[in-house]
Amino acid sequence: MKISYNWLKQFIKLPENPTETGDLLTDLGLEVEGITSFQSIKGGLEGVVVGHVLTCNPHPNADRLNLTTVDLGNGENVQIVCGAPNIAAGQKVPVATIGTTLYDEKGEEWTIKKGKIRGEASHGMICSEKEIGLGGSHEGIMVMDNELVPGTPVAEIFNIENDHVFEIGLTPNRADAMSHWGVARDLKAGYKQQGKNLELITPSVSSFHVDNRSLKIPIHIEDSSLAPRYCGVSISGLKIEPSPSWLKNRLKAIGIGPKNNVVDATNYVMHELGQPLHAFDADKIAGREIKVQTLEKGTKFTTLDEVERELHEEDLMICDAEKPLAIAGVFGGLGSGVSANTNNIFLESAYFNSVSVRKTAKRHGLNTDASFRYERGIDPGIAEYAIKRAALLIKEIAGGKITSDIDDIYPKKIEDFQVFLTFEKVNKLIGENLQEETIKSILASLEIRVNNVTETGMGLTIPSYRVDVQRESDVIEEILRVYGYNNIKFGEKLKISVANSSKYEDYKLQNIIANQLTGQGFHETMANSLTSPAYIKLSEQLKEEHSVNMLNPLSQDLSVMRQSLLFSGLETVNYNINRRHGDLKLFEFGKTYHNYVSGRVEDKHLSVFVSGNRNPEGWNLQENRGNFFYLKGVAESILNRLGITNLKAGSAKSDVFSEGVAMSSKKATLVEFGVVRKSILKHFDIDQEVLFADFNWDAVIELVKMQKINFTAIPRFPAVRRDFALLLDESVKYEDIQSIAIQTEKKFLKTVNLFDVYQGSNLPEGKKSYAVSFMFQDENKTLTDKQVDKIMSKLQQRFEKDLHAELR
Repeated sequence: MKISYNWLKQFIKLPENPTETGDLLTDLGLEVEGITSFQSIKGGLEGVVVGHVLTCNPHPNADRLNLTTVDLGNGENVQIVCGAPNIAAGQKVPVATIGTTLYDEKGEEWTIKKGKIRGEASHGMICSEKEIGLGGSHEGIMVMDNELVPGTPVAEIFNIENDHVFEIGLTPNRADAMSHWGVARDLKAGYKQQGKNLELITPSVSSFHVDNRSLKIPIHIEDSSLAPRYCGVSISGLKIEPSPSWLKNRLKAIGIGPKNNVVDATNYVMHELGQPLHAFDADKIAGREIKVQTLEKGTKFTTLDEVERELHEEDLMICDAEKPLAIAGVFGGLGSGVSANTNNIFLESAYFNSVSVRKTAKRHGLNTDASFRYERGIDPGIAEYAIKRAALLIKEIAGGKITSDIDDIYPKKIEDFQVFLTFEKVNKLIGENLQEETIKSILASLEIRVNNVTETGMGLTIPSYRVDVQRESDVIEEILRVYGYNNIKFGEKLKISVANSSKYEDYKLQNIIANQLTGQGFHETMANSLTSPAYIKLSEQLKEEHSVNMLNPLSQDLSVMRQSLLFSGLETVNYNINRRHGDLKLFEFGKTYHNYVSGRVEDKHLSVFVSGNRNPEGWNLQENRGNFFYLKGVAESILNRLGITNLKAGSAKSDVFSEGVAMSSKKATLVEFGVVRKSILKHFDIDQEVLFADFNWDAVIELVKMQKINFTAIPRFPAVRRDFALLLDESVKYEDIQSIAIQTEKKFLKTVNLFDVYQGSNLPEGKKSYAVSFMFQDENKTLTDKQVDKIMSKLQQRFEKDLHAELR
C-alpha cells in the first residue's frame, strides 16, 4: 500500500525527514518496505528557465528552422535553433539549458547538449508543453506570461510538487490503516508515546447542506445482512472535466492515474478516509430508484473493463428499476458510470458484508481498491461522514448543487465491541509491569475508551474501525506495539519448563527418517494439499464422492484436498525434469484427506520418489539408474531404522503401479512401492521411469510403539560363510529358499542372501540358477568346518526334497 508523505502532513504535523516517520511506522507494525521520491513532473524541471526571445530570423540552411537569440537572465545571450512555427521575437519561453535532463512519454531520459543544426550552433532548446511535461500540446513552443523575468526557474512558476511515498507492507488484520487518515492516527499514538502531543486534523464537513431536493433517488435494501449500511445523495448540474493539479498530484503519487474530477474525487476520499465510494450517472438510473439485491444465476452484466460476466446467485448487485448497475463493493458497470456527458450523479457510500464481497471478487477474478478494503473490513461508522466529504469536494472542483438529503439506510447499528482488560494478563503477556497510567495513555491515543476501572482491570470500548481487536489479547497487542517492542527489557534469568515427551512422538520419528533419507541423497519436498479434481480419474481406487471440496477455491486446479501424495509429487518431478534436473530422489511427509460416510478423515503418509540416476554425474562414475530393487532397499532401510522387521511381502493392491510390492504387518499395510504406470506419467508429460513408495505413516508409528528393542553383545567369535549354486524350477521364489533355511537351522544361521540370478543358455528349459550365501555364527565359540558341513548337508537335503533343487 502506498502512502504519500505530503498527504499525511494534511492530517498531522510531521518532521521534514520522512525516514524518521518511516522508522516509527515500522515500530508500530506498519512495516515500511521502502521510501521513494515522487515529483509531479519527472526531473522537477531542473535546468529549465524562462528565456526572452530577442531575435528570430530564418535559418540560412533550412526552410522550416529559425535562428533565435535568447536572453537567459545570466548576462549572456545564446543562440538556439528552433523549429516551432509559433516562435517570434519578444516572447517569454521555457528554455532547457545545456546539461538539462528531460523525459519522454515512456519515462526515458535524454540530455540537452551543445550542438550544431544544419551548420548553426544551438545552445539549448526552446520547449513545448509536452516536452517539459506541463501539457499535451506539441504543436509549438510554450509561450509564457510576458511579465516573467528571464532566468526564473520554471519549477518556481508551476509549483512542482516533491513528495516521498511510503510502501507499506500492510498485514490483512490492519484494515484500520488502509487510508492516510488511518496511518496518521497510528502516528499520533506513536508520537504521543514519545512525549509529543500532535493534533490530528480531520477534514471538516460542517459546510455540507442540501441546496434543493429536486433529485431524490430512494434506496431499497433486499438483505440488510449483506448491506448493513447504505448511504446515497444526489448532486446535479456538475461539469465533468480534468481535475485540478493538486488532486492529480495526490493520486499520481500513490500510483493512481487521474480520470476526471468526479471519479478522482471518489478515489481521493477512499484513500484519504478508507471508505470506498461510487458515483453513478443519475440520468442512467431507470425509474429513479436504487435496489441493493441479488439476481438470478447466469444474469449477464458488463463491467467497466468491458468484460461481460455471468453473475452468481449470491453476488450482491446495485440495481435500478430495470437492470444491474454495479457489483456491490467490487466493480462498477459500463453503462452507468460517469462520462464526459454526465451532468447529474448519485453518490454511494456503503458498508457491505466483507465475506460476501470477498467471495464475489474471487468468483469473478477481480481485485479492486474498493474490494481490497471491503474484504478486510472498513469502519461502518464512517459512511455518512465520507459521503459528505466527497460531496463537498465534488462541488468544489466540479460545481453543481446537492439536490437530495443523504438517504442513510442503517436498520441495525453495529455497536462498538466491549472488552475487559486485566492488568495481570497485560503484564504476563508483555513480560514487563506497565504502569496503569501508561496503559490508559496508550489506550486513549488509540481512541479505545476506558469505561470503568477496577483493582484487577478495566472495561473498554473498542472503536468500530478496529475490526481486528475483539479479544483481550488483541488489546494487549495494541498496547505493546505502541509502547514499543524495543522498549521491552530482557531479564537476567530465563525461566523455562521442560516438557516430558515420548520418544515415539510423530515429529521425533519423522526427523529420524528425514535425516536418514537426506543422508542417502534425498531431498525433502512440501507440496500443496490442494489439488486438481481431475487427478481422481487417474486411479480407480480414488473416488469422487470421497473428495473434500473447497467452498471458496482459488482456482479449479486447487479446488479439492488431495487423496494421494502421488500426483503432487509427480508435479514436482515434472517441474524439475523441465528444468533439466532429471536425476531425482525426493521424499515428503504429508496428509491425505477423505470424505467418507462416517466422516472426514486425515491420514499421514510418507512418499518417496526415485527417477533417473541414483548418483550425480562424474567422470569416474558409471551410470547407475534407480530401479525397483534400489527403492525396495530404501523402503526396507526406513522400516529397519525404526526397528520394524519380519514383515509379510505381497503384491501391491494399488493400481498406480505397473509392478509393485506391499509390505504388511498383521494389522495393516505399512508400505506399497513400485514402478508408476506409464499412463499416469504421460498425464504429467514425464517420459522417464518413476519409482514411488507410499508409507502409511500412522500405521508405522503405531507399530513402532509396539516394538521391543533387544540389545545383544557384539559376538567375539568369527562368522562363517558358505554358498550354494542351486538349479531350480522357474516357479521357485527366493522367499521359499529363505524360509526352508531358517526352519532347518535356527541356532547358528544368521542371514541368507541371494547374490546372483541366472537364466539363459546352458540351462535346461524352465530352469534358473540362484547363487545363495549363508552366514553362520556361534556366539560362544568358533564353529568348526565339520559343524558347518553338517548344516550345509541338511540344507542341501531339504532343498532337494522340498524344491527339487540341484547343486551346480
